[in-house]
Amino acid sequence: MKLKLGFVQTNPSFGNKEKNVEEAINLSRKIGGDLMVFPELFNTGYAFISKKEIDYLAEEVPDGYTTIKLMEHSREANKTIVAGLAERFNDKIFNSAVVVSNGQFIGVYRKVHLFYKEKLWFSVGNIGFRVFDLGHFKLGVMICFDWFFPESARVLALEGADVIAHPSNLVLPGLCQKAMLIRSLENKVFIITANRTGTEFRGGERFNYIGRSQITSPSMKVLASAEEDEVIAKVVDVDISEARDKNITKFNHAIQDRKVEFYGKLVMP
Repeated sequence: MKLKLGFVQTNPSFGNKEKNVEEAINLSRKIGGDLMVFPELFNTGYAFISKKEIDYLAEEVPDGYTTIKLMEHSREANKTIVAGLAERFNDKIFNSAVVVSNGQFIGVYRKVHLFYKEKLWFSVGNIGFRVFDLGHFKLGVMICFDWFFPESARVLALEGADVIAHPSNLVLPGLCQKAMLIRSLENKVFIITANRTGTEFRGGERFNYIGRSQITSPSMKVLASAEEDEVIAKVVDVDISEARDKNITKFNHAIQDRKVEFYGKLVMP
């Protein structure tokens, strides 16, 4: 089955939620696509400096401004969207990604592996790695620094993901992009890393975002990519059946050949 996978790479203005959401949706609207992935915290920017600030900018899901706008766009464009935002849930705030499709709220993923000062502002995700069945394909979600831990993508693959959406705000030069090629190969899945570009200087610290959003294939190919400083959206056609063929050779299988009886230390503290 053919599927159009895409990413939106933006340069959000910190705290300017309506402008950031409009810019990302306009880029998505111009290019089409069946599945579009927006960056992590695409609606607010990343460099929070206080609990008060993040509490002000966080939203409830699915009733907040951003999720409603994404649902409206997904209905108009007949597409699925994954996008990162700060989610307020009860007395906690999570670094989350919402999944919407054809006007409907599908679900949310809450980031498990928090990076740097995210540990000051966000609670660790409490619902685990989730795969959403969208009928014609299965979608897994992880966020930014989750990439560093191979278990993240492996769990999603074991749960049946054909595609992994990866909203990001990457600052470590080039490392994730290389790793995603391996993650795609070892799990035989498509991965869409939607990063942001630009610079934020807040609270005495400078964050330089490296752009270079990309889509990688189960055969370890970069199917589409962006430059470091581009504000852009790209879409590529894929055959989703490639992610469902887990054979490596006629004698080897990426999932069935695992020897789980020897992997106990992987889940030990």
